[in-house]
Amino acid sequence: MNQNEFITLIAPFKDKVFRLAKRLLVSNEEAQDATQDILVKLWDKKNGLENYASVEAFAMTMTKNYCLDQLKSKRASNMKIVHNNFTSTEASLDKKVEDSDSWNWVEKMINELPEQQKLIIQMRDIEQYEFEEIAKILDMNETAVRVNLSRARKTIREKMTKTHQYGIS
Repeated sequence: MNQNEFITLIAPFKDKVFRLAKRLLVSNEEAQDATQDILVKLWDKKNGLENYASVEAFAMTMTKNYCLDQLKSKRASNMKIVHNNFTSTEASLDKKVEDSDSWNWVEKMINELPEQQKLIIQMRDIEQYEFEEIAKILDMNETAVRVNLSRARKTIREKMTKTHQYGIS
């Protein structure tokens, strides 16, 4: 494959490569560098490109992988992923610790509730029983179950608010 054939092959999608790189890397300069590196890699593989069903798909995959590698690398420590569809599903360590601590506080507060409220909150919020089932088990009126649950939740909410605002004035 000569230079003209290569340019004819990549011309239809080189702008797409740049746009993908720009979306992932944010900076124009980084996106231009990424596009140039991808085109150089494609040029190096020019004799094997006919083996791919879609050179465009191959180039886009290379671009995505290259950009993600750049984001992970040390030299990209000051860059960040800015992508409309990117959301991390993993909570940060401090968030996990805070959640664990909050859950411990909630468990402690549930144990401090009156016995009936403790049972109701356990059955409804933890065991996922329906109000009707809780009323039958505890031999109570459904309305009474709802009222007790509401009071238990309110007590926990107030105590949690007080706990989290400790020392803030």
